[in-house]
Amino acid sequence: MSGRSKSESQCLGANVTPTGSCEFLVWAPKIETVELHLLAPQERIVAMQREEGGYHCTSVDCAPPGAQYLYRLPDGREFPDPASRYQPRGVHGPSQVVDNRAFQWGDAGWTGWPLEDYVVYEVHVGTYTPEGTFDALIPYLVRLRELGITAIEVMPVAQFPGRRNWGYDGAYPFAVQNSYGGPWALQRLVDGAHQCGLAVVLDVVYNHVGPEGNCFGEYGPYFTDRYGTPWGAALNFDGHHSDEVRRFFLENALYWLQDFHIDALRLDAVHGIVDTSAVPFLAELGSAVDSLARQTARHLFLIAESDLNDTRVLRPREQGGLGHDAQWSDDFHHALHVLVTGERDGYYADFGGVNPLAVTLQEGWFYSGQYSGFRQRRHGNSPRGLAPYRFVVCSQNHDQVGNRVGGDRLSRLVSFDALKLAAGATLLSPFVPLLFMGEEYGETAPFLYFTDHTNPQLVEAVRHGRQEEFPVFGRTREIRDPQAESSFLESKLNQGLSDQEPHRILRSFYKRLLQFRRAHLRLNDMRIRAIGFEAERSLALLYSCSSGELLAVFNFADVPSSVAADCSAGGWHKKLDSADPEWHGPGSIVPPLLQSDGRVTVALGPRSFAAFKLGSGALP
Repeated sequence: MSGRSKSESQCLGANVTPTGSCEFLVWAPKIETVELHLLAPQERIVAMQREEGGYHCTSVDCAPPGAQYLYRLPDGREFPDPASRYQPRGVHGPSQVVDNRAFQWGDAGWTGWPLEDYVVYEVHVGTYTPEGTFDALIPYLVRLRELGITAIEVMPVAQFPGRRNWGYDGAYPFAVQNSYGGPWALQRLVDGAHQCGLAVVLDVVYNHVGPEGNCFGEYGPYFTDRYGTPWGAALNFDGHHSDEVRRFFLENALYWLQDFHIDALRLDAVHGIVDTSAVPFLAELGSAVDSLARQTARHLFLIAESDLNDTRVLRPREQGGLGHDAQWSDDFHHALHVLVTGERDGYYADFGGVNPLAVTLQEGWFYSGQYSGFRQRRHGNSPRGLAPYRFVVCSQNHDQVGNRVGGDRLSRLVSFDALKLAAGATLLSPFVPLLFMGEEYGETAPFLYFTDHTNPQLVEAVRHGRQEEFPVFGRTREIRDPQAESSFLESKLNQGLSDQEPHRILRSFYKRLLQFRRAHLRLNDMRIRAIGFEAERSLALLYSCSSGELLAVFNFADVPSSVAADCSAGGWHKKLDSADPEWHGPGSIVPPLLQSDGRVTVALGPRSFAAFKLGSGALP
């Protein structure tokens, strides 16, 4: 490292060295002098050395793990470290020195799952258990693995105001939420997941920083006024001093992957990141993660959330893309939601009948350049040619449930048969499926939007913002107060439901679906043909992959329907039927064996589906 300055060779924040000293590095180009104010274990003021690029650094021997500190500016004001690893007293308190190397990992040999083997389970730590902590979640991991889950996705854990929040208001991107248990508890959760055979996806937010407790603007030009976001000031990824802003968030991404053994990052709303540079930050991030994956021989992934339907997110960087591994397909959710609920408010107006779902199942999303009535413009480009495991799909997620007026899950909107139908469409899709916590047993608790801000003006602004958001969806009832603790408490899961009927049956049905998927669907070599029939309410899917040929037929109507499909000649053995009494169904009208001469016709009862495999009588 000869010839490199300290600011280039060490990481941002407080870093404990192998010799026991602690090095502090903060980027503050707006400030000539910065002092380190150590509060504990013994109070001390330490002058920091200013280096090229606006960095300030120092090394001290009296700041062991657990030591608390602030940075003092020339006017006497003091602020936490923007790269704080822990905020034990919340966003307005001091930062704390953490030594993540002290954790004793038990996941030796873990390299992760290939992306095509992911079955994702989205979790909000605060509402998943009564305790709302990482440690309280650990005992549930074995049960999730037995269900057929291969990856848990944890909603954002960066320190946010108070004790309750969705996590997208994080003000300290490196600091693990104190009310969840802090960094050590997160390490225990990840370690426990790996030992159960579960990968861990962490939701991170690089499009804005939460407004309360955020001190970034005191240190440097982290933000830009050239762009805006719906959530706060836009981050400066392409203006003056943007190299240092990029460094901050690149280090943050690698921090989670290295110090916490996270397997994948889900990038929140990348369409909110405006970056006109020749090499965008998101492409640079993809390159950095790919490099780390090669160095460590681990499966590491970036999964983007984007509503642009733009394949540049997934295309290789050599072809001008960002080179990310996968992205959420909102079109799948919207097309399926309209079919099972009949809702057509807001963006659901762009979807109707079975054709949008059929196209999405073959392509990856529906809008690939045609006119969108909701957006009042053309939308998207063609995803044709991209492997199906590059798309993550769901029938429910935190956004689609929590951004409803009442936080209603599908279990509150549709019949039991329709719940099974939605599960079948999602888990038999050629994509990476995502389940929202509690979906597998039909959780009835809402998932409301909740906050715990201390700034009265911000509290009112959030309330007003929620009121403004819903007219487009034809609101028919009052919006719950996000700041009320009751909104948080009502959102907690009732895990005991999974042992009661019909919730127990629904969970068993999900388990059987996932067994079938694992046994028969090979996403890395799958070809699929989707065909819609019968007044745009029924659908046949033909799959071909190394495990053989499969046929799945769906009836989304409230009346019986017949579905015809061209398929290979031979005997097609029924493997799954949602109408069977075993699954609390009304009784099946589908025979156990279909004989095809090149075409079959299947009669289905209302709100049901069935799956067949060619030439095999063995059960999954």
